[in-house]
Formats: sequence, structure tokens, C-alpha cells
Amino acid sequence: MAVNYGSKRLVVGAHYGLSSWLAQRITAGLMALFTLIVLAQLLLGRGPIGYDAWSGIFAAQWMKVLTFTVIVAMAYHTWVGMRDVSMDYIRPLAIRLVFQIFTIVWLVGCAGWAIQVLWRL
Repeated sequence: MAVNYGSKRLVVGAHYGLSSWLAQRITAGLMALFTLIVLAQLLLGRGPIGYDAWSGIFAAQWMKVLTFTVIVAMAYHTWVGMRDVSMDYIRPLAIRLVFQIFTIVWLVGCAGWAIQVLWRL
């Protein structure tokens, strides 16, 4: 006969663990690198920092693609964080689902708006 010492541990959640942690670190690194690139372009540029300087930085196609990649990374970074927060702190399933749907719709809307802004420059 097996003896059970203590209570059995109940593990809940989707067990994202390492993949969530890794996604957060990779996307944060990409955003930090992008910030350094933009700062370098601003600090090494000549003249005042106005609309012309900003539009000049983002006029090149490679910079538009890099910026959009960072926006997608930021949206994913935000989603992972908000998903984990909602799973940890919002217990009623219906409220958690509404919160997560709102978060997804908001992030997709922001990414769509970013596309419009980037390719209108």
C-alpha cells in the first residue's frame, strides 16, 4: 500500500513556461536593438531633429520593414505578457476570455494602423 505524504499538487494553466520566457527575451532584445539603431541615426544625423529628419530615417524600405518587424515583435511581446497576467490574476473564465479577445483586437488594430503610418511616409 502506497503512503501519500502531503497533498497532491494541482498544476493549472497552459504550461507555456520556457517558450513564453524565451519569446519575451527575444522580442525585448529586438526592440532594444531597434531603439539603438534609431538613436544612432538621430545622433549621427546633421541638423535639427524635425519632421524631415524623422521621415528621412523611415523613408528607406529596409527601415520600414525593420520597423514593422519590431511592431509585430512588440505586439507579440505584449500579448505574451497580457496573456500570462490574465491567466494569473483573472479567475472568472468569461472575464478572462473577454479581456484576452479585447487585447488581441487592440493589438491587431495597432499593427494595422502602424502599416498605414509606415507606408504613407
